[in-house]
Amino acid sequence: MALTGRSALLAAIGALPVGIFAPSWTGMLAVNAPLSLAILCDYALAAPVRTLRFTRSGDTSVRLGDGVEVHLTVANPSRRRLRARLRDAWPPSSWPAGTEQAASRHALTVPAGERRRVTTVLRPTRRGDRHAARVTVRSYGPLGLAARQGNHQVPWTVRVLPPFTSRKHLPSKLARLRELDGRTSVLIRGQGTEFDSLREYVPGDDTRSIDWRATARHTTVAVRTWRPERDRHILVVLDTGRTSAGRVGDAPRLDASMDAALLLTALASRAGDRVDLLAFDRRIRVRVQGRSAKDLLPAVVNALAPLEPELVETDARGLSSAALANAPRGSLIVLLTTLEAAPIEDGLLPVLPQLTQRHTVLLASVSDPHTDSMTKGRGTVDSVYEAAAGTQAQAQRRRTAEQLQRLGVTVVDATPGNLAPALADAYLALKAAGRL
Repeated sequence: MALTGRSALLAAIGALPVGIFAPSWTGMLAVNAPLSLAILCDYALAAPVRTLRFTRSGDTSVRLGDGVEVHLTVANPSRRRLRARLRDAWPPSSWPAGTEQAASRHALTVPAGERRRVTTVLRPTRRGDRHAARVTVRSYGPLGLAARQGNHQVPWTVRVLPPFTSRKHLPSKLARLRELDGRTSVLIRGQGTEFDSLREYVPGDDTRSIDWRATARHTTVAVRTWRPERDRHILVVLDTGRTSAGRVGDAPRLDASMDAALLLTALASRAGDRVDLLAFDRRIRVRVQGRSAKDLLPAVVNALAPLEPELVETDARGLSSAALANAPRGSLIVLLTTLEAAPIEDGLLPVLPQLTQRHTVLLASVSDPHTDSMTKGRGTVDSVYEAAAGTQAQAQRRRTAEQLQRLGVTVVDATPGNLAPALADAYLALKAAGRL
């Protein structure tokens, strides 16, 4: 039984004159006995809570930052009218801070033998799966003095997908891709190009591009043109170890890496390339393979949604072995990891030659924009020390990048907002250069 504020108010109103004019146990009993009887009757007339039946419906996925509606249908099989307050409980990250109470509580009235539907609007603040906790119902009597209360488990799961904020860059990258893919043909064949067409020789063309057999069959000199090869294999490897948990701004580095991986996946699939994805720290956490271009991006988004960093050191040898096992020879391997000196020098550098001998390797890393602002500090002793520390950190990252480049690795180092377009530009540059 739950008593309402109305019961406390009536008890106070009845006890006040008794306490002033005739303070005695008899007077208190004369006031509270009828009130207690009214409370018991009100409780007995309240609709039972345990017999209520609940069903859910609505959306099962939402992009981070958007809202989603989850419907809860309440059926009242009893013979009494249900007058209730209902709390649809979800994890705290299902709403922005301070909005949970207004969003999760509902007032409803359900006549006997009927049903009503309430809608809970979720606005998740974190990726991953959000599971409904429980439904708490407080059923009031007709007088509003007492209520029955009970809990029901009504399972439902909403998957919060990555926001894919870099999709705004996709139209411009696709425009560049169309220029490369057939509209801007090259005359010199290179690795990662395929035959496109024949055209008439123009003074200034490279004589090495002349097709003498075609020229013999025609009255004019013909030259071959080439275009970036389609159906190449790309393996995107996300490092989900300790360094990916570091926060840059308001989000972990892993979130920026995911956004870059999604833009690259969308762009490469439009280019006709085959894209697979691995997430690895000490074991394979996520694997997406063999998807068609139509199903690829939804599959990658859905697989990355519940992925969280692990506070362990990444096994570089295991990562290299997993990449070699999942990428056919001549693939582009995109490593989304850190450029910190210790993890690179102790872990990745010794195993990189195994990858670069068989594949083209592109490494992308998230840099902290706060480091750039530190280097500009002047005026006080503390700001000078911060500037020196920021400059030293940047120099160390440059030295690490140079070590990787000497091994044949293409390096992209950018802030969270710029990493995705920078990685897409690097991919397009490799295609334009005939290296992919």
